[in-house]
Amino acid sequence: MRWLRSSIVRLFASIFRRFSPVLNSPSRLTKGGEAMDHMAIGHLGEKIARQWLCGQGVKVLYRNYRAPAGGEVDIVAREGKTLLFIEVKTRKSSSYGRPIEAVNAGKRRLIRRGANAWLKLLKTREIPWRYDVIEVVLEEGQRPRVHRVENAFSDTE
Repeated sequence: MRWLRSSIVRLFASIFRRFSPVLNSPSRLTKGGEAMDHMAIGHLGEKIARQWLCGQGVKVLYRNYRAPAGGEVDIVAREGKTLLFIEVKTRKSSSYGRPIEAVNAGKRRLIRRGANAWLKLLKTREIPWRYDVIEVVLEEGQRPRVHRVENAFSDTE
C-alpha cells in the first residue's frame, strides 16, 4: 500500500512539473514596462521554488515563517519523514556568482533561530531535519533555473 501511495505522488509530481506555467514559461522581469524591484523578484523566486518543490513530491507546510523571538525560514517543508528548513535565493543572472553565496553567517543564524522555534513548537527534536538552499536564476525570456543544495549548512557552522 505504501508503494502505491509513493507511486501516485511521483506521478502527480511529474505531471505538475511538466505543466506548471510558473516553471515552464519564459521569465518576464518587467511589469507594465517597469523593471521588477528586488522584493518582487524575491517573491517570484519563492513562488517558483514552492512550485518546483511540489513538482519534486515535497510537501510545503509553511512559507515565510517568522519566529516570535526573531529568526526566519522562507519555506518549511516535508520530504518523506525529513523536515526541511529552506532558504530561497533568487538572482537575475549568475554573472555575480551563485545565489547560495548570499547565505552568509548572519543569514544562517536567522534561519537556525527560525528552525529552532519551529522545532520547539513541535515539542521534539527527535525527527530528521536539515537546512536546504534553493537557488533560482531568472533571466529575461528564459525559463527559470532552479537548483537545490541539500544540507547546505549545519548547526555547528
